[in-house]
Amino acid sequence: MWEKIIVPLDGSNLAELAIPYAEALAGVFGSEVVLVCVCEPAESQYCHMHQLYIEKMAGQMKDRIKDYGIGVVAVSPVVLTGEPAGEIIDYAEKNNIGLIIMASHGRSGIMPWAMGSISNKVTHKTGTPVLLIRARVPYPEVDRRQILNKVLLPLDGSEAGEAAVPYIQELIARLESEVILFGVVPAGQHVRTVGGLDFVHYPEEHLELIKAEAKEYLERVYHRLSGGKGSVRIELKVGDVAHEIIKFAEETNAGFVAISAHGHSGIGKWVFGSIAHKILHASNTPVLLVKAPGAKV
Repeated sequence: MWEKIIVPLDGSNLAELAIPYAEALAGVFGSEVVLVCVCEPAESQYCHMHQLYIEKMAGQMKDRIKDYGIGVVAVSPVVLTGEPAGEIIDYAEKNNIGLIIMASHGRSGIMPWAMGSISNKVTHKTGTPVLLIRARVPYPEVDRRQILNKVLLPLDGSEAGEAAVPYIQELIARLESEVILFGVVPAGQHVRTVGGLDFVHYPEEHLELIKAEAKEYLERVYHRLSGGKGSVRIELKVGDVAHEIIKFAEETNAGFVAISAHGHSGIGKWVFGSIAHKILHASNTPVLLVKAPGAKV
């Protein structure tokens, strides 16, 4: 799953914020890393500059990964020509890429495309898992050896909502990471009335029943994940799903949130497609998005 990673770069410092995450994963799994620049046809005269840049970044990255003590890891520089999002998606599909890591926003340095719009297109159109890093100024300090230490794994009780579970299972088989299985029970539901759409709170007894079902489900996943090097614990909240996930991730300083792009809840009737969309656009915490078959964000 983590064997081959692609990191699209556009020459900007913001886009390069994705690099430490690729280095950390490569340092654990010995993953092959491919650094990609895309040269648009109108800017073909600058392709040589892109090649020099990407080769320099690959050399630096290879040296830093050695510090993890895993040995020599392949880091390949690749320059593509065409429409950036399409080229990244095609390359990932044709080269058996297991993960795309990219910044959610970047301002071009040597390249004329903005990473913000490119990452948005890639996230929506690719079937390859994407680890999206929120790029912002000032640049946050990232400890490469700490970013995999804590993972927030929101689950909604559905099989489709568990698309990210195998990735985290493989991670904690190798690392002493802490995984937080996170469930959110809505306090009520929207009901159409004569006056429009009203939010009606669940009666206390009904809410307690939903919470008990949610906890029972999370405990089943807990037992599936237990036994690796990492630790697993359960957290259950009541409230707005996306808000609670974003808030808890920031409060606990999670390294990233691992979420399925789709799932219809059995415990809280929340749909991961819309939840994933909100988290991708509102959270400052990196998000690993794994799409269930047929999912759309």
